[in-house]
Amino acid sequence: MEWRIAALINGMKDAIAYRFEFLLTLCSSAIVPVALQLILWNSIFKMSGATSFAGMTYSELLSYTWTSVVFSQVRGGNQDFELIEMIRTGTLNNYLLRPVGVIEFVYIRGLGEKAIVSLLCLSLGIIATFFNSLSPEHLVMGMLLALLGNLIHYLMSAALASLAFYWENAFAVLMVKNMIVSLLSGELLPLNLFPAQYSWIWKCLPFYLYVYGPTQIALGKWSAHEWLLQMGIGVAWILFFTLLIRWSWGISIKRYQGLGG
Repeated sequence: MEWRIAALINGMKDAIAYRFEFLLTLCSSAIVPVALQLILWNSIFKMSGATSFAGMTYSELLSYTWTSVVFSQVRGGNQDFELIEMIRTGTLNNYLLRPVGVIEFVYIRGLGEKAIVSLLCLSLGIIATFFNSLSPEHLVMGMLLALLGNLIHYLMSAALASLAFYWENAFAVLMVKNMIVSLLSGELLPLNLFPAQYSWIWKCLPFYLYVYGPTQIALGKWSAHEWLLQMGIGVAWILFFTLLIRWSWGISIKRYQGLGG
C-alpha cells in the first residue's frame, strides 16, 4: 500500500512539474517579443514626441502588440527538430513500418499540446474582448488562419528536415529559418512597417499567415472577403509543401541506412 501511495504522489509531482514547465515556457515565449515592442513604441512616441509611426498611432501599435501575442504562441513547434534527431540517431527505423507516414505521425503526436495552447490563447483573447473593441468572431477567424499557418510552418520545416539525410548539422538550417520566420511573420514587428519597396518580400512568402495576417483579421483591418482569400492562399501553400515533401523525402530516404538507435 505504501509504495502505491508513494507512486501516486510522485505521479502528481511529475504532472504538476510538467504543467508548470508548460505554462512557464508559454509565458516566457510571449514576454520577450511583447517587451521588445513596448520598449520600441515607448522610445518612438514618448521620447521623440511623435504622433504616428509608418501611419500607425501609438494606440494602434499597442493593440497590434497585445493581439499578436495570441497568435504568436500558435505558430511553429519543435517537430522539425524532432524529425532531424530521428534521422540522425536512427530512431526513424521505429516509425517507417507504422501504417501512417512519419511526417503525419510526428505532426499528429504534437497536435494535442498545440491544441491546448490554441484554446488557451483563444479563451484569453475572447475574455479580453470584454475590455476592448475586439470582436470574438474576428478573433476566431484569426485563430483559424493561425492554425492553417501552423500546418504550413510544419510542412515547410519537414521538407527542410530532409536535409538531415545529407548533412548531420541540418539543425543550423532550421535555426536560421526560425529567425527569418520571427521577423517576417509579424511576431516582432507589424509587417506594414516595412518600406513599401520591400513589402513584396513578405507578401511572396507564407510567413505572414502565422501572426500578421491573423492579427489583422482580429483587429478588423481585413474584411471577411480578405480572410477567405488568405485561407485559400494558405491551402495553396499546404499543397505546395506537401508535394515538396513527397519529392524531397522520396529521394532522400533512399540514402537512409538506419544506423544507430
